[in-house]
Amino acid sequence: MKQERVVIENVNPQLQCGEFFIKRVVGESVVVQADVLGDGHDVIQAEVAFKHENDKAYTYRRMEHFGNDVYKADFRVQKQGYYEYKVEGWVDNPLNWQHGIEAKLKDGQIVTSELLDGVQYLTILLPKLKGKEKDYVAELSKAFQDKGSYEYAVKEAVSAKLHKLFVDHPLKNLVNSSKVLQVYVDRKKANFSTWYEFFPRSTASEPGKHGTFKDAERILPKIAAMGFDTVYLPPIHPIGEVNRKGKNNSTVAKEGDSGVPWGIGSRFGGHKSIHPELGTEEDFKAFIKMAGEFEMEVAMDLAFQAAPDHPYITSNPEWFRKRPDGTMQYAENPPKKYQDIVNFYFESKEYQSLWKELLDVTLHWIGFGIRIFRVDNPHTKPYYFWNWLISEVKKKHPDVLFLAEAFSRPKVMQQLAKQGFSQSYTYYTWRVHKHELIEYMVELTQSEMKEYYRPNFWPNTPDINPYHLQGANESMHLIRYAMAATLCGNLGIYGPVFEYMVTDSMPGKEEYMHSEKYEVHFWDWSIENKITYLIRKINQIRKDHPALQQTNQIRFCTIENENLLAFYKWNEERTDELLIVINLDPHYPQRGMVQLPLSELGVEAGKPIQMRDLVTDNSYIWYNEWNFVDLPASLPFHIFQIKK
Repeated sequence: MKQERVVIENVNPQLQCGEFFIKRVVGESVVVQADVLGDGHDVIQAEVAFKHENDKAYTYRRMEHFGNDVYKADFRVQKQGYYEYKVEGWVDNPLNWQHGIEAKLKDGQIVTSELLDGVQYLTILLPKLKGKEKDYVAELSKAFQDKGSYEYAVKEAVSAKLHKLFVDHPLKNLVNSSKVLQVYVDRKKANFSTWYEFFPRSTASEPGKHGTFKDAERILPKIAAMGFDTVYLPPIHPIGEVNRKGKNNSTVAKEGDSGVPWGIGSRFGGHKSIHPELGTEEDFKAFIKMAGEFEMEVAMDLAFQAAPDHPYITSNPEWFRKRPDGTMQYAENPPKKYQDIVNFYFESKEYQSLWKELLDVTLHWIGFGIRIFRVDNPHTKPYYFWNWLISEVKKKHPDVLFLAEAFSRPKVMQQLAKQGFSQSYTYYTWRVHKHELIEYMVELTQSEMKEYYRPNFWPNTPDINPYHLQGANESMHLIRYAMAATLCGNLGIYGPVFEYMVTDSMPGKEEYMHSEKYEVHFWDWSIENKITYLIRKINQIRKDHPALQQTNQIRFCTIENENLLAFYKWNEERTDELLIVINLDPHYPQRGMVQLPLSELGVEAGKPIQMRDLVTDNSYIWYNEWNFVDLPASLPFHIFQIKK
């Protein structure tokens, strides 16, 4: 039997009773809430205890009582890696004694006996103090026992000074503790990143040639100038020659067809090799280095699948599944067929050697300086495999981030995030109307998902040419980029398709016509237009304003027009506050009255508020809760900085 008087329950945040860790980035806070209650009327106190995995001792933060036995406190995470935290609660006898004396004095009672009872708590407190505080408590101890000092004694017994000493040096009686929970802390880029995806093979300086890493270096200054901090490359490995796909997803490749980069492996090598037409390992290292000189990181595609002529097929046939007729089982997602790809067989009896090899592939590229991976179709591999691989990588390389490319069912995407993925693709690609955008953002930022699921908003990808972008005008592209950039801390685009407004599609499908997935393109990378200019402008605003470097601090504002979306964003410290208004109509101007969240802003109605449009640099003074906005289709968004 255990002698306990304090109950601790409903500790939040936690995921599935602590089975999974929550997530933060360096510098963020963890706000912990719990129900802490005791029997009877005694004073209960509670603390959050927390420490980094490398710390020997806990740090304690006293929790504040918010009524109805709810206690809250927060702590800030300052280092990468795991932190653990728990809630402790106890019956605080010194505070209970002080509270009892205060109540009796208000009732006019004589508390001589109670003062004598308090001496024991002063005796326990005394060794914990130094200097004037120690002298003060020693003096009180004598006064509590001296009837001639009664007036002084009762005054000090209920004083704020003594109360603070009891709080700062608690006597924890019958301490109970919650389950130990974990938070994993990533570097800040897990929360704030701006991705640009392109095919290096489409960077040649003249038509008809296959681009190289040297060619790709040529466009890095342009990507950096637009304000991107992450350059994401589709797979750079040798492409299978057996069952190679032709242009427009043809199952028959013609001579000279380049094939799909995700069909990995050929006579030239596999997952640890580089496609010979792209260059050498030294060329790739030089590309990574040059990107770094422009303050950009290179994100690699981690695609754990093989072409039918991958070297693994011969060296490790046990890692693949064969049909009853002896032929290799290629990838399928009925009715779609991927004859150029063979999936690893994760139910193989030799799964341990397969797992170790895939970890070795990951570590191989980390050795080149790669610290970000975009993972292709992670939902088609076991969840626990990813948990293991990511955990193994993080042990020695905590900087490494993993983006899950899983446009799948909600719970599948959520499970991948719980298992350790740093970021996740989202349904933003298909959310167009005001109500569905708000509903989705509320789910991401106000449900349990905010504790572990870091979204990354992509208006387009090589796989997805959404219907609303097919044949879309300049305004629609601006709307989709501005919205992704202001709603979410992480975003990415597939270019130059996006900024050049290349929207031709396969009839009836959300796929690009003449997709770069199946063929090498020639682009004039020197083109500048209104979209590239505004992307540059928006990305600079994101870099300058912490309110846009996160996702969760957001509240939608009432605005009397279904074609206008308005929301308020702020950073944790509320030193940066923004109001964003977006015209969702790509064809016509829209206007309406937007309601400022005065209570959250801490502003009284009628007090002037300066609203500076960070895009146009125009400034306005708003005096009222409701204010008029007018947005043309040609510049369909305001990003207002709020100055009170």
